[in-house]
Amino acid sequence: MKFKIKKLDLKAGRPVIFIDEYIAEKLNVHLGDRVEVSKNNKKIIAVVDTVKSFLSKSQVALSQEVASYLKARPSQTVDITPAPSPKSASHILKKLKGESLTKSQIYKIISDVVSNSLTEAEIAYFISAVYEHGMSLQETIYLTEAMYKTGTSLSWSNKKVADKHSIGGIPGNRTTPIVVSICAAAGLIMPKTSSRAITSAAGTADVIETIAHINLSIEKLKSIVKKTNACLAWGGSLRLAPSDDKLIRVERLLNLDPESQLIASIMSKKLAAGSKYVLIDIPYGKGAKVSKAQALKLKEKFIKIGKHFKIKMQVVLTLGSQPIGNGIGPVLEIIDVLKVLKRDNPPKDLESKSIFLASQLLEMTGKAKKGKGKALALTILNSGKAYEKFNEIIIAQGKKSIALKPGRYKHNILSSKEGKIQHIDNKLINRLGRALGCPSDKAAGIYFHKKKSDKLKPREPIITLYAESKQKLKQGIKFYNKLHPIKI
Repeated sequence: MKFKIKKLDLKAGRPVIFIDEYIAEKLNVHLGDRVEVSKNNKKIIAVVDTVKSFLSKSQVALSQEVASYLKARPSQTVDITPAPSPKSASHILKKLKGESLTKSQIYKIISDVVSNSLTEAEIAYFISAVYEHGMSLQETIYLTEAMYKTGTSLSWSNKKVADKHSIGGIPGNRTTPIVVSICAAAGLIMPKTSSRAITSAAGTADVIETIAHINLSIEKLKSIVKKTNACLAWGGSLRLAPSDDKLIRVERLLNLDPESQLIASIMSKKLAAGSKYVLIDIPYGKGAKVSKAQALKLKEKFIKIGKHFKIKMQVVLTLGSQPIGNGIGPVLEIIDVLKVLKRDNPPKDLESKSIFLASQLLEMTGKAKKGKGKALALTILNSGKAYEKFNEIIIAQGKKSIALKPGRYKHNILSSKEGKIQHIDNKLINRLGRALGCPSDKAAGIYFHKKKSDKLKPREPIITLYAESKQKLKQGIKFYNKLHPIKI
């Protein structure tokens, strides 16, 4: 059936079509169903949202994602037909039963994720099935390849294209901007693309977004890398492994991060970015995503998958038993990053880990001899060249003129007694950050005055909570008082 487009300036984060309830009934489609929307031989699968009174019976409204793809303008017409249930739904059911999937079955699931042929509910079933039953190494390779091949790929004339990635889970831990700045200043090519937070208070993309534009086109990214040797972009705007951001969005809702998808997410983006040297950081320990034993097994899988795809891999295990850096939350974390780069009383744990990771990349790419990477990284940092390189990247991406200040409402959490901090629960700290409004509220977060093993006096500040509203600050205080993420 053909319908006229009614103007609706709405970005839904996915392709959505708004249909009058009466028309939806006539088409035999329901809220959340898929329909095929076509115009001039271009087609897209969109999710149905039904409305009452807003549209006439001859009109539909399109989210920006649909309108942009079809190049459709108000008053033009589109054709709408119900979309059949995708075959990949039966493959998802197979995984729910605990059975292994073939290469073609996994590719079909991922291509249907990319084309929006699967609803978020069906994607949630897939994620839950993988979380519950896991994937073999071969299935993980198939998943990585499918995620990589269903998107755009970058290629570079320079062979020294490097990348680093942490499996996450540790609050703060914002080493990436520092490592990229050091390595790019040393001459490495680092087209770094990052994700937004899934379960943490901030991802690298959320942090960089506080000071620069991160939604780059492929052409803009290549131009920036040619000029500065590096970038700090959001992967979601580039269609590099586009299924990943769609999977992440559902993982965030489920608060799940299955191991196979974690590996495939990281490796598919490295392959798509054209990286030849990849350093993986696996934080382990109490409060981290994995124990040391699990980290060693994960390391082995990364190395095997890297070998399969002919990437030079190095995997390091780092202690992740507490937050790294003083600030948790986008603005507070970029302040920490700038303190390290400016050599302005930086958080020592963040500085030390960043130097270590940069040293590993400098050595594995031949920029430094074995055992000399740390000295080179420190020299670049102390000379101001890393900060200069960081500024080059930020200016090239489009620097924002915004004051970096934490949230307007704050509350100090004080020690109730004399003692020593015994444990900081990373997962609860991440949840506390999100309760305060992170990562959406960029200025929300937590500032650590004390860390594990530090001594405390009565009524001495342990942390400061920041929020952008009184309500969220109260929510954060209530969360802290109920769950006590810091043990003295």
